[in-house]
Amino acid sequence: MIYVDADACPVKAEAEAVATRTGTRMALVCNGGLRPSRNPLVEVVFVPDGPDEADKWIADRAGPGDVVVTTDIPLAAKCVAAGARVLRPDGGALTQANIGNVLATRDLMADLRAADPFRQGGGRPFSKADKARFVSALDAALRSRA
Repeated sequence: MIYVDADACPVKAEAEAVATRTGTRMALVCNGGLRPSRNPLVEVVFVPDGPDEADKWIADRAGPGDVVVTTDIPLAAKCVAAGARVLRPDGGALTQANIGNVLATRDLMADLRAADPFRQGGGRPFSKADKARFVSALDAALRSRA
């Protein structure tokens, strides 16, 4: 199963294409705003409004053999601990080996932003190369599932 934290996810269509090609079921989990898919492998799950409701839904279900697509680091940590493979939309994998550092960096950046309200985000734009890396990483994750 592929679980996609679908609110603001830039690779929903790419994930669906890979799911279709590999015959893997997929859940797009969101608070609303997505149209149901006609694809029989894809379920759109609408969770109640509220902070982290989609994250809770995914964390309660993801486990060994599943792939989770998210940019939410606390959700990623829970899913990694549960044995799921976790991918960022740019194809980067979050694993037991790196999730601690990623969480620490996230917390440090939150502290820096809180200390300097004029600090602007410095992230680069999402690119076609990011999407290509994601598709490749998702293919690889599904091929090597436990």
